[in-house]
Amino acid sequence: MMKEVTGDILLTGAEAYAHGVAVNDDFKNGLCLELRERYPSLYKDFRHFCKTHSPKTGDVWAWKGVDTPVIYSLFTQGEAPFEGGHPQRASLPNVNHALKNLVKALNQEGIKSLALTKLATGVGGLDWNDVKKEIDRDLSHFEGKVFVYSTYKKGEKAQE
Repeated sequence: MMKEVTGDILLTGAEAYAHGVAVNDDFKNGLCLELRERYPSLYKDFRHFCKTHSPKTGDVWAWKGVDTPVIYSLFTQGEAPFEGGHPQRASLPNVNHALKNLVKALNQEGIKSLALTKLATGVGGLDWNDVKKEIDRDLSHFEGKVFVYSTYKKGEKAQE
């Protein structure tokens, strides 16, 4: 079951949520910035993961803090060409690959509900209608509930 909702993904009641990142992302924009401020250890662990595992576009990294949902970072964008530079734009093949890996991880972990942002449409630069088609197709293989946060409203709990 998939449902589009309006609200703040950080207030989700889902077991997990997912968002798009770049390889070696500096978490300085949008939801990433909010996550960095709310969960400093997430950012520290993410940076350590990137330095020790050299993730590629299409990969997925999961993080779980104390009393937090599982947070899945989907590598939809390539690395910036230099420190402090802008990461590469997202691509639909990267989104597709990351979503397929996400579904594998969700099913392996027994996750039953997922909140998802409008992947790769902000800094990633993709068109939401194109990304939505990928989400619809790839997440149809996930048996749990999916809440797509298509409209962001800070501090507002969505009707999931």
